[in-house]
Amino acid sequence: MKKIGIADTTFARCDMGHAAIDELKSTVTGFKIMRYTVPGIKDLPVACKKLFEEQECDIVIALGMPGAMPIDKQCAHEASMGLISVQILCSKHIIEVFVHEDEAKNESELSWLAERRTREHARNVIDLLFNPQKLIKNAGKGLRQGFDDAGSLKQK
Repeated sequence: MKKIGIADTTFARCDMGHAAIDELKSTVTGFKIMRYTVPGIKDLPVACKKLFEEQECDIVIALGMPGAMPIDKQCAHEASMGLISVQILCSKHIIEVFVHEDEAKNESELSWLAERRTREHARNVIDLLFNPQKLIKNAGKGLRQGFDDAGSLKQK
């Protein structure tokens, strides 16, 4: 049975882990969910590595909500670099889902964006594990998670 890891933080201003789990459970069956919650985004790389090594997860979703200050953006970058390192070390995918507080105009939009981006990436996890051909069919379509898709460029 496949195992999907959910790594999330207490720093996030909404329960992104719950949204991911809800979306995963609404799609297909045949997998188990393992959740690991840490204080902040810089703790996510270790959480993901533990989910791979100790819980034997096949893939992990790393969920975080960096703040709007320059130091928050720096921390998010450092966390991303750590997540990339863990992917390389473990040879497994980590789907990074960060929602920066300054991406939205207000708290309502921020909540909506966090929920939507999390759910859309949860569906990407299902496709990576169970339906990779769907991702191939969508290559080059400018799909985005959260706000509207960018769309394909016209090819000559």
